[in-house]
Amino acid sequence: MIPFALLGLGTTEILLLLLLVLLVFGASKLPSIGSGLGKGLKNFKKAVRNEDDETEEKNDKEKKELK
Repeated sequence: MIPFALLGLGTTEILLLLLLVLLVFGASKLPSIGSGLGKGLKNFKKAVRNEDDETEEKNDKEKKELK
């Protein structure tokens, strides 16, 4: 995850962004947006892990074939 300091965002800017998001989407939509983002990140991480596992399996098979 990217630290906010690298983006040049301080505490005040982060609070203003959160307030803006609250005003735009409303308090009732925030839980559904948060859960949707969480599920999306979870699926993305799972896909990346599966890709890494498949790549390792292919590399292992190639090493066995070369021996």
